[in-house]
Amino acid sequence: MEISTELLKKFKDKMHITHSSEDDNLKELLSFSIVAIRGTCGDFEVEGTTDIDFRARELVFERTRYVYNDALEYFEDNFLSELTSLGLDIAFKAGDFDTTI
Repeated sequence: MEISTELLKKFKDKMHITHSSEDDNLKELLSFSIVAIRGTCGDFEVEGTTDIDFRARELVFERTRYVYNDALEYFEDNFLSELTSLGLDIAFKAGDFDTTI
């Protein structure tokens, strides 16, 4: 998955990373996080402009931050409500739900 320069810059700004020596690693970590969040919550556009896209991008950044700091094992527990909420919103938007539940 190709990570745009703009997305990488947004993540680096959030993390206060000013050097470029880790750019390839950060792109890889962002790619892994996009795949993981999509696998958990459903499809979204990481650089989109909808509420769902913004929330998904924030979760991608947070997961990448946890991976970068070698703390991935804590991510799901710490963001469970956000992951669940996003997954439900994506499913409802896509019409992938059973109205009899």
